[in-house]
Amino acid sequence: MLFGTRVTIGPVFPDDFGALFCWANDVAAARLDFAYRPVDLVSHRQWCENIGKDPTKIVFAIRKIQEPAIIGYVQIMNINSVHGSADLGIRIGEERFRGQGFGKEALGLALNFCWNHLNLNRIQLTVFKHNQRALNAYKALGFKKEGVLRKAAFIDGERIDLIVMAALRPTQKKHRAISSALGSNVAAKAKEQISVPGVAVN
Repeated sequence: MLFGTRVTIGPVFPDDFGALFCWANDVAAARLDFAYRPVDLVSHRQWCENIGKDPTKIVFAIRKIQEPAIIGYVQIMNINSVHGSADLGIRIGEERFRGQGFGKEALGLALNFCWNHLNLNRIQLTVFKHNQRALNAYKALGFKKEGVLRKAAFIDGERIDLIVMAALRPTQKKHRAISSALGSNVAAKAKEQISVPGVAVN
């Protein structure tokens, strides 16, 4: 697991599948990042069971420190070791956990993972033009706007522009500053026992 000051990102457990299924079928949340289409239970279970089998994708569950319940997830997709690039996506499952900085902190941990463990050089994403909260979080983490895909998505009866953003591997000095901003107590948190379904980390 990777530890921040308020959240961890780590593996998805079978006990998380129910929450993930509900979020996949949340039409209100879908307006923020994809066109809504109901997901059946069989397809969802196959998706969950295939997590970890695709070498081009990593899915991290987001949890609050010392709490076992999943509150969201981060996906690193289309990992290309030749080009040193990947796509990034995030979902905070419920509205009550949004707007509190949990997603931003989880994204920062995921970015550090990309730089330090996957040796990537470029992380890219697309975001709906009207999703200002996500845009602000991405900008704060160093993502730059690279272009606009005009009317590229059809969401809830409306054509939506997509903003293309990317972050490049920071210099060593800047990287240390970002890591420090994630919290000086990361090492201490890693030593604390965290209770998650069926797993104890010491």
